Amino acid sequence: MPRLKLLEPETLSAEQRKVYDAIASGPRGGVRGPFLALLHVPELADRIQHLGELLRYNTSLGPRLSELAIIVTARGLRCQYEWFAHAKLAAQAGIPAAAIEAIRTDRDPGFTEPKERLVHDFARELVGNRRVSDATYDAVTRTFGTRGAVELAGLVGYYSMIAMTLNAHDINPPGAQPFGD
Repeated sequence: MPRLKLLEPETLSAEQRKVYDAIASGPRGGVRGPFLALLHVPELADRIQHLGELLRYNTSLGPRLSELAIIVTARGLRCQYEWFAHAKLAAQAGIPAAAIEAIRTDRDPGFTEPKERLVHDFARELVGNRRVSDATYDAVTRTFGTRGAVELAGLVGYYSMIAMTLNAHDINPPGAQPFGD
């Protein structure tokens, strides 16, 4: 049960409704999860949703690698809602089911595709160690360039903020599957 009241469209103030409508009409296709909490502070919700739209849909990484970074972040921060929302998107983007399950249970996913391995390792190191090793950082910048390294760090940082929002307010999906740890 969430710790705060999740706002319903019919109860929104004019400022909240403006942000709600902007989120609902964007690429997310609806207002769910963290945004139902964030709408308690409409200006915050609006700024966060713009940043999220940029990082989720408009980086040089593409959907497959972005969704991989998101689920590694969700797992590392044990955020059930974020996992629930993005594990299926990762599968739709082409991440193998066995790799997704390995990430969920905190095992090595066995990536042999170098870009997937790099994104996984970078996100896992950043979430787990709060830093990235020089070797991983250098490999990411060689492969994705400076832009890709900045976007990847931004993506992990953004979804860390979303995970913390969901975890702090105890917002979980129905029937959440435990991570296995």
